Amino acid sequence: MALCAVVGAVLALLATGAVVVAAQNRAHLDTLLTKTGPLRSDGEALLAALVNQETGVRGYAVSGDRTDLEPYQQGVAQEQEIAARMERLLADEPAIRAQLRTVEGDSARWRATIAVPIIDATAAQGPTAGQSLVTDSARQQFDQLRVSVTALQDSILDLRNRVADDARGTGNILVLLLVIAGVVVVVAGFALMSSLNRLFIGPITQLAVQVRGVAEGDYQRRITRQGPPELAQLADDVDAMRQRIAADLAEVREARSRIEWVNSQLQKQAEELTRSNRDLEQFAYVASHDLQEPLRKVASFCQLLQRRYAGKLDERADQYIAFAVDGAQRMQRLINDLLAFSRIGRLTTGFTEVDLDRVMGDVAAQTEAARESAGAELTWSDLPVIRGEEPLLTNLLANLVSNSVKFRRPDVPPKVHVSARRVDDEWEITCQDNGIGIEPEFADKIFVIFQRLHSKDAYPGTGIGLAIVKKIVEYHGGRVWVDTDVPEGTAIRFTLPALPDPEQSGSAEAAEPGDEPATGSDAGPETAPASTGPAPAPAQRRPEEDPGGATGTDGPAAGDTPDDTTPASTGGTKETVA
Repeated sequence: MALCAVVGAVLALLATGAVVVAAQNRAHLDTLLTKTGPLRSDGEALLAALVNQETGVRGYAVSGDRTDLEPYQQGVAQEQEIAARMERLLADEPAIRAQLRTVEGDSARWRATIAVPIIDATAAQGPTAGQSLVTDSARQQFDQLRVSVTALQDSILDLRNRVADDARGTGNILVLLLVIAGVVVVVAGFALMSSLNRLFIGPITQLAVQVRGVAEGDYQRRITRQGPPELAQLADDVDAMRQRIAADLAEVREARSRIEWVNSQLQKQAEELTRSNRDLEQFAYVASHDLQEPLRKVASFCQLLQRRYAGKLDERADQYIAFAVDGAQRMQRLINDLLAFSRIGRLTTGFTEVDLDRVMGDVAAQTEAARESAGAELTWSDLPVIRGEEPLLTNLLANLVSNSVKFRRPDVPPKVHVSARRVDDEWEITCQDNGIGIEPEFADKIFVIFQRLHSKDAYPGTGIGLAIVKKIVEYHGGRVWVDTDVPEGTAIRFTLPALPDPEQSGSAEAAEPGDEPATGSDAGPETAPASTGPAPAPAQRRPEEDPGGATGTDGPAAGDTPDDTTPASTGGTKETVA
C-alpha cells in the first residue's frame, strides 16, 4: 500500500506538470496554426493586391480603357479586407500591428499622390497625360511601399520562428516528463510484480495447473485448496463446476450424436434440393428449346389452314381453327417467357456500371408504340448509376412501364413516373402510375410465376413478367414489393445496392428540370395491345416528385405472331384488382 501511495503521488506531480506544459505547447501550436500561418498568407496576398493596383493603374494609363482599372479596383478591395483580417490577428502583437498600419499609410499615400492623379489625368486628357505622370519618382514611391510590406512579412516570419521555438521547447519538456513517468511506472511495476508473485501468482499457477488437467479431460481429478481464503473459495467453486461438467458430459455426448445424425440428414436433403433445383432449371431451359420447333410447326400449319380455308368451311370450323391458332401463339409466348425466366442468372455478361437514366431512355423507345396507342405519359427523375447487367435492368424497367400502361383506368390517360431515393447503402427505385391499382391481399401473389388476377380476355399476358422482375432484382442483390399505401394507382418499389462512391448519395434527390426528352432504341418486351385514346405524350424527364404507385400484375400482350416466328422477349406481368 505504501509503495502504491508513493508511486501515485509521484505520478500525480508528473501529470500536473505535464498538463501545464501540454497547455503551453497547445497554445504555441494554436498560435502557429491560427495566427502566424494565416498572417503569412495574408502578407503575401497583401503584396499581391498592391501589385495588382499598380499594374491596373499603369495599364489604364497606357490604354485609357476603363476595363484595365479592374485589377486596381479589386486590389483596393482586397487590401482593405486583408488589412482588417490582419488587424484582428495582430491584436496582441502591437509592434507588428504598427508595421501593418505603416503599410496601410504608405499605400494610402501612394494612391492619393500617384494612382488617383494618373487615373484622373487619363480620364480627363487621355493616355498621354496619364503616362506623363508615371515617373521614376512614382516608381520609387511604390518600391518604398513594397519595402514596407517586405519588412512586415519579415516581422511575421520572426514571430512564427519564435513561437515555433517555444513549441519545440515545451514539447521537449513534455517528452521528458513522460519519460520520467515511464521510468517510475517500470520501477513500480517490478516491485509490484514481486509482491504479486509471492502472494497471488504462485497459488494461482498451481490452481491453473489443476484446472488445466480437468480441461484436458481428467474430470475425476479433485481441485485442492491453496493460497489466501479468496483463492481457496475459488478452488472450491471450480471443483463444484468440475463435478457439474462431469455430470453433464454424458448428456452432451449423447446429444452430440443425435445432432450429428440430424446434420447428416439435413446435408443430404440440401444436396438433393440443390440437385433438384439444378435439374428443374435445366429441364425448363431444354424443354423451352425442344418445344419450339414442333410448336412452330403447329402454329404455322394452323395459320395456313386459317388463311387457306377461312370462309370455305362452316362457322364452327373457322372458330376451331382460330382457337388452335390462338392457343399455339399463347403457348409460344409462355415458352418464350419460361425460357427468358430460366436464363436469368445463367447467361451473364458480368456486372458493369449502368446509368439508369440511359436505361430509361431505352425503355421509353421500346414502349413507344404502346404509349402512343394508350396516350400514356412516361417521366422519370434523375436516376442513379448502379452496378448490374444492363440488359436485365432494361428488361426489368420495361416490364414495369409496360404494365403501368397496360393496366390503366378506362378513359384516363396513363401517367407513369420512375423515381429513386437513397436509403442507407441502397437505392430504392419506384415505378408509380395512376392505373387500376391492386388490393393489398394480392401484393405478394403477383410476383409468383404464372399467377394472374384477371382473365386473359380482360388483360392479355402470360403471368410471368413480375416473376421475371423479382428474379432480376434478387439476382442484383435487392428486393421488390408493392406499396399498398399510395392514394391511387400502384407503386412497385425495388432496391438495388448503391455504389460505394459517397457522391452518389445525392444523385437521386436533386432533379434537373428542362432536360431533353428521353430517347432509346431496340424493341422492348411485349408491348401492350393497341387501343384508342388521347393524343400520345412523349416520354420526358421532370423534376423529382412524390409519386404514388405503379400498376398491377400482368405483362403487356404480344401482338399476333407471324408464320414460323416467335416473340423475341417476355412482357411484364401485372394484374390489379380495381
